[in-house]
This record gives sequence, C-alpha cells and structure tokens, in this order.
Amino acid sequence: MEQNNISEQENDLQMNEKKGSKKTDEKESTAKTILEYVISIGIAIVAALLINNFILLNAKVPSGSMENTIMTGDRLFGFRLSYLMEDPKRGDIVIFKYPDNESINYIKRIIGLPGETVTIKDSKVYINNSATPLKEDYLKEEWVIANDGMQFQVPEGCYFMMGDNRNNSKDSRYWNNTYVARDKILAKAIFRYWGGFKLLTNTADYE
Repeated sequence: MEQNNISEQENDLQMNEKKGSKKTDEKESTAKTILEYVISIGIAIVAALLINNFILLNAKVPSGSMENTIMTGDRLFGFRLSYLMEDPKRGDIVIFKYPDNESINYIKRIIGLPGETVTIKDSKVYINNSATPLKEDYLKEEWVIANDGMQFQVPEGCYFMMGDNRNNSKDSRYWNNTYVARDKILAKAIFRYWGGFKLLTNTADYE
C-alpha cells in the first residue's frame, strides 16, 4: 500500500508539472502574439509617418478656389518627390506654403514660371508679351473679377499662382508677397481620392 501511495504522489506531481508547463507555454504564446501585434502596429505607424512626411502629402481642400477641378471638401494626395529631378511646370497644381503666412498651406495652379512676365488683360493671361493667351479650359466660369490691367514680373526661383475659380480665388494677384519660392512648394497634387477619383493632370498652354 505504501508503494502505491508513493507512485500515486509521483503521478500527481508529473501531472501538475505538465499542467504548469502547458500554462507557461500558453502565456508565452499569448505574450508573443501581443508582441507581434505591437511590433506590426509600430511598423505601420512609422511607415505611415515616413510616407506622409517624405513621400505623400494628404490634403483636404477647405475652399472653392480651385473649382471645378477640385471641389470644396475634396481630399487629395500630393507627391512630395515630383520636383526632385525636374522643375515645376506651368499648369501643375501644387501645394505650397502661403507666402503671407507660412503656417498655412495653399493649393493653386502654376501660371507664371521663373523670369517670366505675366500679363492679365481682358480675362486672358499672356506670357512674355505673347500675341496669344494661355489656353485655360479648366476655368470654372467666365472670368470677370481682377481680370484686366495687371502685369507681374516673376523673379528667378519663384512662381506665379492662380486658382481655377478666378472670380473667387485668393491667389498671387492679391498677396502681399506675390510669388512662391520653389523651396516653399511642398508637393504636386496627383489625384483626388475623396469626392470622386480624379487624376489632376491638366496643364496650361497657348491657344
């Protein structure tokens, strides 16, 4: 009988050890799973920050100055690396630091390039005193406000900006600091993803 009791006690100890080992394995597995989730979330957050700060600029448009190309409340992505290897072009829609208050970002279309003379006459834009105006099919409506008798000499390294909704756009025509320096351009708007998908590739050209 005594031998049997000893054997039963040993069996009980072995079973308890197995249960304890199983619980330990379960805890370690749970901890490992949680750690994997935390690492995955951390990587996702870091990746999002890197993409948002160095590759894409996620912007919400609060006004109608770019209608009907971009509507009030639309959300879009700008590509921060667009001008890494090339210069901004006329007709590009860009996001930049507002020259009169650089804590605010603006979105407009590039109209005048560095060194150019921009003349606004009879609701048309002329570059370097050309006989033919820019062809601007993207304008929202007939341009009737601040549409005549204006001329601007764009400095080197700077750009003259205008909105597509010319009758309701606070742009280079009105700013105290008229021009946008190249290093203040944050990104080129590439597509609208909220408000209906739309590629933003319109350009300005001569008629």
